[in-house]
Formats: sequence, C-alpha cells, structure tokens
Amino acid sequence: MSAPAAVTLAVIAKAPVAGRVKTRLCPPCTPGQAADLAEAALRDTLAAMADAAAMAGRAVHRAIVLDGTPGVWLDGEQVIAQRGGGLDERLAAAFEDLRDGPALIVGMDTPQLTGALLAEALAALDDHDAVLGPATDGGYWGIGLRRADPRALIGVPMSVEHTLAAQRARLAALGLDVADAATLVDVDTIDDAARVAESAPATAFARAFAGLAIAA
Repeated sequence: MSAPAAVTLAVIAKAPVAGRVKTRLCPPCTPGQAADLAEAALRDTLAAMADAAAMAGRAVHRAIVLDGTPGVWLDGEQVIAQRGGGLDERLAAAFEDLRDGPALIVGMDTPQLTGALLAEALAALDDHDAVLGPATDGGYWGIGLRRADPRALIGVPMSVEHTLAAQRARLAALGLDVADAATLVDVDTIDDAARVAESAPATAFARAFAGLAIAA
C-alpha cells in the first residue's frame, strides 16, 4: 500500500507587533500586552502544527503565511509573504503559494488547538474536497482544500457573523464535499481570551493571560 499523499499545514498570521495585532483587546490590555498575547497564541499554534506533523503518518510541510517580519517565534516553518487585499484574497493567494496538493490553513486566534485536532482535519482531506473548522462567533478557525481554487474564497465575506455560512455555501456551490472539524472559540475579545485560557491552562497563551492580572 502506498503512503498517504503529502499535505501542507499553514498558519496565516500577523507578526505580533504592538498596535498591529489584537487591538480589540485594548482596553483593558495595552497594545504591548495584546501583542504579548498574540505572540503566545502564535507560538501555541506553531507548536500544535509541529505536533500534528509528528503524528500525521505522512509528510507534512509546515508554513507560515505572514504579514510582517519573521521573529524568534518561528520553529522551522517556511515563510510565505501574504499578498492580496481582504482576507478572502489573502487566503486564496496563500493556497496558490503553498505546495501543490491538499492544504489546511489555520488562523492564529485559537491557541487551544492541538496536534490531534489538526491531524484529524488534515486526514479529512483524504476523503473530502474541503474541511472547515467552525468558530463559535460564526466564522471559522481553519479551512482546508484538496486542491487550490481561488473561486472557493474570493468574494466570501470575512470577519462577519455569517462568514462560516457564506463559506459553506460557496464550497457547496462549487460542488465540493465538506467535512467539519471541531468547533472552537476564536480569541477576539477579552472574554474570549479568558475562556480560552481557562480551557487550555497548559498553553503559552494561558500563562501570558495569567500574567496580565486582568479581570475579564
């Protein structure tokens, strides 16, 4: 029996620079504190990606699709510069810029992600054309495609309460069979941050949040 096809696992992220990331956490956070939380979440996401690659039973290429300058938080991932306007265009471009074959792209706002969850989402692309990781706010934390296709993303409204529904409708309109991964909380607000930190106490994000001594 031949080995499973190689896959790509990527995070689309902003470099955690004060004033450019997690601005919705300010206040109560300062811009510097919000950037510290963003960096912790990014480190957790990259660690989960490495764990997923180790347990996937196949070749997994890891990448970061980055807006900004690479930092010390990198852990061996290929760095690909973001291009495009809105998030729909940047995601479509990211899929095109990644290696050929199945790919899963996740955001940097779900530090509770685990290697097991990511490995399961990657495996879903063996039997489905696409996979979505729903978020409780009506968006999604990850999207996977067996083959890059800009039509799957261009024009889908992003960062609104019906993003997930619109994305699901777009994939269905293209005749793609979609699997769902686990539903997670995106860290958008300070209340979200508190919930995620409590649910994943072993993460760098939880430690960073505890160090803020902020009552959500």
